[in-house]
Amino acid sequence: MFGSLKKLFGGEEKEEKIIAAPVNGTAIPMSQVSDPTFSQEILGKGTAVIPSDGRVVAPADGLVTMVFDTKHAISMQTDNGAELIIHIGLDTVQLKGQYFDAHVAAGDKVKQGDLLLDFDIDKIKEAGYDVTTPVIICNTPQFPKMECVNGMEVKAGETAIIKL
Repeated sequence: MFGSLKKLFGGEEKEEKIIAAPVNGTAIPMSQVSDPTFSQEILGKGTAVIPSDGRVVAPADGLVTMVFDTKHAISMQTDNGAELIIHIGLDTVQLKGQYFDAHVAAGDKVKQGDLLLDFDIDKIKEAGYDVTTPVIICNTPQFPKMECVNGMEVKAGETAIIKL
């Protein structure tokens, strides 16, 4: 009701655009990621999550644009305009796909919360890799008011970690 009144009298009801956590865990600032490509935000701004399990879900509705051959990363074009990369772990490209299982392919339409990838978090850690998962908005300049949320426990597909 109030939304209709706001529109009638010139106020815009603004829909909040969010990127949810793709994994369960603890959100941390990108500056705390031990890889300079991410900590210095070379690819774009974002938030990282230290995952508590090995399930990666879609953080927003959109289109899968690429699943890396090594399955350690996935890129999406979200319906809210963000071009994002979810990068599972640091230097995990070296695993050459071992311990990762993709459930989507480039060109797939997904809804927020849909399963994208599984990874064996324990085996990756045993192999000596950090599983911190950066979530990067590659087209950061298109979102000048972007806010990255961190310092809290997050639930995959539900907790907003980036507000556009």
